[in-house]
Amino acid sequence: MTPAERLRRYAELAVRVGANVQPGQDVVVTCLVEHADVAREVARESYRAGAQHVVVLYSDLHLRRAAVELGPESEIGWSAPYLLDWIRRWSTEHPALIALTGNPTPTLMSDLDPALVGRSDPPEIRAAFLEQIHERSVNWTIVAAPNIGWATEVFGEPDMERLWDAVSVSTRLDEPDPVAAWRAHNEMLQARADALNELGFDAIRYRGPGTDLTVGLIPGSRWRCATFATAAGIPHVPNLPTEEVFTSPDWRRAEGHVRSTYPLVAAGTKVTGLEFRLEGGKIVEVDAESGADIIRVQLETDDQAPYLGELALVDGTSPVKRTGLVFSDTLFDENATCHIAFGAGFPEALGRDVPADELLAAGVNMSAIHTDFMVGSEDVDVDGLDADGAATPIIRADAWQL
Repeated sequence: MTPAERLRRYAELAVRVGANVQPGQDVVVTCLVEHADVAREVARESYRAGAQHVVVLYSDLHLRRAAVELGPESEIGWSAPYLLDWIRRWSTEHPALIALTGNPTPTLMSDLDPALVGRSDPPEIRAAFLEQIHERSVNWTIVAAPNIGWATEVFGEPDMERLWDAVSVSTRLDEPDPVAAWRAHNEMLQARADALNELGFDAIRYRGPGTDLTVGLIPGSRWRCATFATAAGIPHVPNLPTEEVFTSPDWRRAEGHVRSTYPLVAAGTKVTGLEFRLEGGKIVEVDAESGADIIRVQLETDDQAPYLGELALVDGTSPVKRTGLVFSDTLFDENATCHIAFGAGFPEALGRDVPADELLAAGVNMSAIHTDFMVGSEDVDVDGLDADGAATPIIRADAWQL
């Protein structure tokens, strides 16, 4: 397969499996300027799928750095009103959304004030995006855009071909029929979610080096997996790759301490050795080898930011894990192993429609932020706990047990 053929097949996977663009639908592509080659092919494939309009919304991390370094205080984290108005119209316009990821400049912000960097990601725009997702207004997906900076971060050299190979394996693009491979994979994930739902655990417990955490679940909540559907019934796969089954826990019920097993990127900054302590559901202590201040700023986003919004289970059969790489990109690393997120939860986990103003009382966390951190490894055991505390193994030595 030539690089051009691979890029087209990748764009086809993003458009037709990920976002599932419909004839006559508008498409919004969000990306960095360094992602332009992938964005262009996604636009071409969107038109092939029958898109009416394709809007590519480019961002530039160098401009964000300039705002933090040289701009007035009011510029940091500013949300342009015209963008906010446009995003809020999606609730009636219902475009497809394709977001590209892959940090081309991982150390760009490392010498700046972490508190300012943490505030530089516009919170109003982020909240507006989350609102559209929670309302199921858009069929959306997140896919990676390989680039030289990201390849250098992963391999220590700008080996783009090796990065593309790893992305192809992780997204099943290397399969003879990627669409059929994804259908079979989605069925396997659904079987796992069904098994967890049938068991109806009261809590999930994580135990391993630096980790002893128990997180309570919402009674009657559901485990979900790869495929979502919009309110209008359009199925889509939000993450490519996706290897997880997930749910939203009861934000009021988490006790213990947890250590992240992978680095993560928050507000464009790499965070390593992250550790949390939780009491009464709330993150009350934060430590890290690097980047702790970025996380502390995120936890101050709003009153609910320090509470958990997602539990996701991934075992060692994940092709992302089998690459043996740390991608330093949440989209990939969260699909290599189990992860947890603080901030916003998923109303869909309730298995029923609940008005937005009642979600908190029902146990689903609501916040303008959602940050995933990885907690799984071969040394971390995951158990499901019954109401009386009896434990059922879910993952042992990175192998699924149910």
